[in-house]
Amino acid sequence: MWSWVGHRITGVVIFFFLLVHVLDTSLVRVSPEAYTAVIGAYKNPLMALGETGLVAAIVFHAFNGLRVIAVDFWKKGAKYQRQMLWIVLALWLVTFAAFAIRHLSLALGGH
Repeated sequence: MWSWVGHRITGVVIFFFLLVHVLDTSLVRVSPEAYTAVIGAYKNPLMALGETGLVAAIVFHAFNGLRVIAVDFWKKGAKYQRQMLWIVLALWLVTFAAFAIRHLSLALGGH
């Protein structure tokens, strides 16, 4: 059940990110100065943490989505759904940890 809840929450988070992304990118056509100001506002440590959270959501949603497909379309999917969830969580942890270390060291360290 928790993977279902996590999948829905991460889907909503990704949707709202995409909505904001389309809106702020469209500013370049309306006012290049406003676009530059918005992009400048994104370059701060709080946004770096937000980006890290967004990637955590995307990676979980992607891996869990593959698990959902396997459960739905593989004959033995329902039987092995719990093991596949642990695989999803392990893959998520490794992928997210690698990203977070690299991204936060660059975003917060400035190099």
